[in-house]
Amino acid sequence: MIDQLLTDLHHGRWVHGIHPEVSEMLIATEDACHRFNSLMPSDIEARCRIITDMLGSIGHDFLIHSPFRCDFGKHIHIGDNFVANFGLTILDEAPVTIGHNVFIGPGVSIYTITHAMLPDQRNEGIMKALPVTIESDVWICGGVTILPGVTIGRGAVIGAGSVVTDDVPPMHLAMGNPCRPVRPITESDRVRI
Repeated sequence: MIDQLLTDLHHGRWVHGIHPEVSEMLIATEDACHRFNSLMPSDIEARCRIITDMLGSIGHDFLIHSPFRCDFGKHIHIGDNFVANFGLTILDEAPVTIGHNVFIGPGVSIYTITHAMLPDQRNEGIMKALPVTIESDVWICGGVTILPGVTIGRGAVIGAGSVVTDDVPPMHLAMGNPCRPVRPITESDRVRI
């Protein structure tokens, strides 16, 4: 039963998501997040161990500041050289895939889950999930919200406070609510020191 429910969620099907085993899994992950967030930032070894055990996979050279929260953890896959500033929340009922060299600013939320619009169905726990993909070399500025089913293309920059409702093309600056591509990122953006 639980395996079918999670499979259906991963494939974007509507499900009755309220289930005792799901609740147990969510509480176990919440406990792990609490342990991580309770550790001193200087306790790097213990913090890395919790994150490595909790997530589906994570590459080398990562830094995740507290507080960090996620729903399952095991549906999150992150590449090398990842930095997440304070307050990252990932609701990972569907897969969240993050490439290499991704920087995430403070207060960012990534959602894969959505609920039924009608109150009676929502109260019954009817929900579905769609995956989120953030390709390599992306910078997500502070206060961004990424909604279910979105892909952010390689090298894109998402401006602060944006609500990302649709895919963002590679190598574009995108911003706003709803987030829209503003312009390509080109060699003219190179900083001269």
